Amino acid sequence: MSPPRVLLIILILGAPPYTCGQRNTKPSDKMQGLATFKLQQFSGKWHLLSVASECNYLKTNNHRLEATMIQASPSKNARGEETMAVSTFQKLDGICWEIKHSYVPIRSAKGRFTLKAQGYAGSVDMVVGDTDYQNYAILYYQRRNKITLKLYGRKTSVSDEIYRKFDDLTVKQGIDLQYIYPFPSYGFCESADQFHILNEVSR
Repeated sequence: MSPPRVLLIILILGAPPYTCGQRNTKPSDKMQGLATFKLQQFSGKWHLLSVASECNYLKTNNHRLEATMIQASPSKNARGEETMAVSTFQKLDGICWEIKHSYVPIRSAKGRFTLKAQGYAGSVDMVVGDTDYQNYAILYYQRRNKITLKLYGRKTSVSDEIYRKFDDLTVKQGIDLQYIYPFPSYGFCESADQFHILNEVSR
């Protein structure tokens, strides 16, 4: 694979997928993290069901979205800090890729994490807005003061009530409902070979 091709993959996959938006407030300013958040219960597989974002990439490429799944688990980084390890599994040109990240908890607030990314776009703040651990999770991501909402499910769909809740939270962020993008409910990757793993874990 040529160097430009590798760089393109890193730019597309090296950050939490589709993390962009158009708002100028931070989740830490307006979002209440889940005060009772328990990482052990949150751990496991989650399917990405919908993304709410005014991201220009999504506006022009939403027809090219691929099924996306994450695997979350408790971990520790090289400094011995307790973290949330997240592997994202997604296809690119029919090949399954795994992208590894490490989210560091913000000690002063439950349900809040920071991804100290190495890339050009800088760090990402993540807030667990709501989850019942068994069925759904709604997460907020903020990068450079721009917000994205993501709806995850343990299965490939959730109840209409949860979709409506996601719609309501999207509107509260000033994002029009037309910018909610559903993701494919089939074709998920669950693993990648050793040649298609990007380890973006913070050190």
